[in-house]
Amino acid sequence: MPLSYNVTLKPDAPAEKLESAKQDAVNKGGSIKHEYSLIKGFVVEFPDDHVDTLESNDHVHVEKDGEVKTQ
Repeated sequence: MPLSYNVTLKPDAPAEKLESAKQDAVNKGGSIKHEYSLIKGFVVEFPDDHVDTLESNDHVHVEKDGEVKTQ
């Protein structure tokens, strides 16, 4: 079952590294579900056993997508 992950560019990384991460994700079987406009990032859907593809990229931060609540 595919899972969604938030992928954001680290503050010190060049902007082109985000495009590279998106291409990497697609090449490894991921599907881009959303691209953020306020931050440099995107949501990708991956089979769980493929997320290490992005986690090994030093220019992005990867976390599992989930519900966020405020009080």
